[in-house]
Amino acid sequence: MRAPDPVDEAAHARTSSPASDGVGVPEPSPGPPPATGPSGHIVVDVSGKVRRPGIRQLPSGSRVADALRAAGGVRAGADITGLNRARVLMDGEQIVVGAPPGPSTVGGTGGVAAGGGGISAAGPVSLNTATVEQLDTLPGVGPVLAQHIVDYRTQHGGFRSIDELREVNGIGDRRFADLQPLVGP
Repeated sequence: MRAPDPVDEAAHARTSSPASDGVGVPEPSPGPPPATGPSGHIVVDVSGKVRRPGIRQLPSGSRVADALRAAGGVRAGADITGLNRARVLMDGEQIVVGAPPGPSTVGGTGGVAAGGGGISAAGPVSLNTATVEQLDTLPGVGPVLAQHIVDYRTQHGGFRSIDELREVNGIGDRRFADLQPLVGP
């Protein structure tokens, strides 16, 4: 009869105790080998309601929680209930925090993390009819910027095109690029 394999106590402690960084998931554990870049690292795009959105390079085997930590954590009030923080990441994917749930496309360039957001099944958010609360769900848009969008709409009689969004105080080129596929006039 074969004796049971010894347990690595340090590894057990890493995977069974919650992280103290506010994300609330255990440290990464071995899983199926993820797709990696040439350097053994993966590159992901973290956007939406995180403190420091942008491109992040992480060790292969990293999870969504690791990407959130690398982006400075989730902003207060952001809804992450549909985001699987324990999922192993793949090279080239995007994690959108706080956007309405949409179609799931994992991996590949421009992919959206499962449960991470994107264009909702109902379609893009209308700049001419959305409430401040609805606009606040868009990546990079908080309550103040959402109010600026509504104020612009009121002052100018609505949006005739998505390009007018560039004229709203607080919308620069990068934020416009993030919002363009998610909104409509």
